[in-house]
Amino acid sequence: MSEPQIDRLLTIMARLRDPVDGCEWDVAQNFKTIAPYTIEEAYEVADAIDRSDMVDLRGELGDLLLQVVFHARMAQEAGHFAFDDVAKSICDKMEARHPHIFGDEGGVMEEGRWETLKAAERENAGASSAMDGVANALPALLRSSKLQKRAARIGFEWPDVQGPLDKFAEEVAELEGAQTDAERLMEAGDVLFVAVNIVRRFGVDPEEALRISNSKFETRFRTMEELAAKDGEDMAELSLDAQEEYWQRAKRMEDKA
Repeated sequence: MSEPQIDRLLTIMARLRDPVDGCEWDVAQNFKTIAPYTIEEAYEVADAIDRSDMVDLRGELGDLLLQVVFHARMAQEAGHFAFDDVAKSICDKMEARHPHIFGDEGGVMEEGRWETLKAAERENAGASSAMDGVANALPALLRSSKLQKRAARIGFEWPDVQGPLDKFAEEVAELEGAQTDAERLMEAGDVLFVAVNIVRRFGVDPEEALRISNSKFETRFRTMEELAAKDGEDMAELSLDAQEEYWQRAKRMEDKA
C-alpha cells in the first residue's frame, strides 16, 4: 500500500526543515516570514475558483496545504503543537458547531445558531468584547464588514439603510472639507467604512462586490487599449473625451457579449 500523501508531505517538510541536511531557505523561515505566503496562497485559491479552473485549483489548494504543514512543523519544533493537533482542533470545532449532525439534537441548523455557537467559543476562550476575534490581518474591507456585523448583533445598527446613506453624504462632505493629509486620510477611511455599511445592508458582500468591479474595470480598460491600438492611437496621448469614447465602445461590446 502506498504511503498516504499527507504523511508524505509531512515527511518532506520535516526533511526541508532539518537543521543539518535541510534546505537553507526553509530552515531560515519563521511564522512571520511565512505568513505573507500563506495569505498569498489563499488569494490564489480564490482566483482559481473565480476562473473555474479546476486543474489550477487543485495545485493552489496543495500550495495552501503546504502553508498549513509549514506552520505546524515550525510549531512542533518549538514544542507548541503538531499537525495532528491542528487537525484535531478543527475536527473538534466542526463537531461542536454542528450538534444537529454529530450530537443528539437532530433537526436542522436554526437561523443564527452558528453565530451563537461561535460566540460561545469566543467567550470560553476569554473574549470580553464583541470585537474580539476579528483578525487584524484581514483585508481592511472584509474586516470592516465583520466589525460592523459584530456590532449589529448586539443592536448597534441603524434601523434601516437610510441611516448609513445619510451618514455617507455627511462623510463625503467632511472629506471635501479636510485641510491636511492626516484629515483627508481619516475622512476617506470614514467614507469607505460607511460605504461598506450601505452595501452590507443590501445583503451584498463588499469584498466580493469590489473584486467583481475591479475585474470588470480591468477587462474593460484592456479592451479600450486594444481598440485604440487597432485605430493606431496611443491611449496616453488621447484626451479624456476621446478616452471616454473608447470606454463606451468597450462597454457596448460587453453588453453584446
